[in-house]
Amino acid sequence: MLGVTLRKIDITRSVRSHFRDLGQDENDHNVLFENAQARERTQILMDICHQTDGFVVGTGDLSELALGWATYNGDHMSMYGVNASVPKTLVRYLVRYYADYLADKQVSEILSDILNTPVSPELLPAAEGKISQLTENIIGPYELHDFFLYYFIRHGFSPEKVAWLANYAFKDTYSADEIQKWLKVFIKRFFNNQFKRSCLPDGPKVGSVSLSPRGDWRMPSDASFKIWIDSLDR
Repeated sequence: MLGVTLRKIDITRSVRSHFRDLGQDENDHNVLFENAQARERTQILMDICHQTDGFVVGTGDLSELALGWATYNGDHMSMYGVNASVPKTLVRYLVRYYADYLADKQVSEILSDILNTPVSPELLPAAEGKISQLTENIIGPYELHDFFLYYFIRHGFSPEKVAWLANYAFKDTYSADEIQKWLKVFIKRFFNNQFKRSCLPDGPKVGSVSLSPRGDWRMPSDASFKIWIDSLDR
């Protein structure tokens, strides 16, 4: 099929041991509860590389890097960030294209099942057998964020112009209030998470937008979003 092997490593005991060391109540599903799991995954992957003479390929994409939707020194880190310049909407499109036109029936069914599963870090327990942590319910629709990202980084448009364009492009999908809400989320998260982008692993530049600190993007980690939000409010 895809030429990959499946290996499952249960991190339950190691994470629970970590919780005991820190005095963390396992029933308290706070940020520590979530991020301890993400960092344990990354530690295991890094160590497997030493066993196998391999390297960790980063799964984080451009959209997640822009929004800081990654655990610092967890899934935020890898030996090579292959998707670092590929936005989430393009990742979905490429996988869908491969599933529909290039893959055999079995692979196509697997990929389609993945695409039809809501995006989630799955760091909180399931609720009644269903995923309880839906990324786009928390940070907003990726199709909007990728739109904001493109016109903000590629064209350097003002927040007012980005909002105007989004209202025109998505007038049949989102209300003006929804676009305003998620644009504010984008701006705040983009500025607040520069510190994660300042220490990214290497990755290729794909297309015309990149947030690599060793390539196109230069930004201090203490930059303020206040002027942008004030401008958008006006």
